[in-house]
Amino acid sequence: QVQFVESGGGLVQPGGSLRLSCAVSGSIRSIYVMGWDRQAPGHERELVALIRNGETTEYADSVKGRFTISRDNAKNTVYPQMNSLKSEDTAVYYCNIYDAGQGRYYWGQGTQVTVSS
Repeated sequence: QVQFVESGGGLVQPGGSLRLSCAVSGSIRSIYVMGWDRQAPGHERELVALIRNGETTEYADSVKGRFTISRDNAKNTVYPQMNSLKSEDTAVYYCNIYDAGQGRYYWGQGTQVTVSS
């Protein structure tokens, strides 16, 4: 069993900021990638950002320059800092990991982010 504790979601005005947090615990062998996906109503789930063990990162084009992802390996925690939020960032955000030791992905339950005035 792998447990996710996701926090930091909520309602924010356009132009505002949020910092999500996701702590992972349980039957983990070796986390290689930590990241976040999101899914808005009527849209497919899409990658937001990810960070690998070597600290290399990837971002969706729509969030480049606004979002920054970081991780604390000692705590198995990943943090996306989301700035200059737009209404189109409204979605359920899902934390995910790739456990290289088990050769599989895991996803958290999701946290709602709503950007609205």
